[in-house]
Amino acid sequence: MNNYQSKFLTLLLVTTIIGCTKAKHEVPNNNKADTNSNQNLAQKNDLIKQKITPSLWVDKDAKAVVDYYLSIFKDGKMKEYHKYENPPEAKEQGGQDSFETAVMEIGDIEFNILAAGPYFKFNESVSFVINCKDQAEVDYYWNALTANGGQESYCGWCKDKYGLSWQVVPVEYFDLINSNDPKIREKAMRNTLKQKKLILSELK
Repeated sequence: MNNYQSKFLTLLLVTTIIGCTKAKHEVPNNNKADTNSNQNLAQKNDLIKQKITPSLWVDKDAKAVVDYYLSIFKDGKMKEYHKYENPPEAKEQGGQDSFETAVMEIGDIEFNILAAGPYFKFNESVSFVINCKDQAEVDYYWNALTANGGQESYCGWCKDKYGLSWQVVPVEYFDLINSNDPKIREKAMRNTLKQKKLILSELK
């Protein structure tokens, strides 16, 4: 088994553990004899508030990662944290002794954090859009995400200090680029290509 296969198997194991842990916390233990399977299924489905949960793989320290994002997204919270020992098979194939998981909620969306070693890195093929109500909110998120090791890109894209890509976009921007007036559309698109952080006053 090569190193890539070992890392992939470790990822499968970790993902399974995360899923089982969440299920254990979310599904109630119902021992009533008269409860049928359809009722149980309905109860479980009611508890699934978010059908798809983004999972972010980081190198280490899941708590520090959560603290970082909660310092930016002020309405967030950490919902779970766990530390696990890797099985002997994973250690023999070069895996770490342990790994951590956390669940955080920001912007009413749950994210799984998996801190399991420096095996995988983020890239621009996946990013998260922050819909901002005005220029002040754009400025806030842009400055917060690009500080302390983050990186500016172009057309409203940036990276945070972990290398995760974000698109910081004022909601009015979509009205401009989808306007029925071709002059408004063209000006917005043309000036977008000149910008790093999106500046509404220059797009209108």
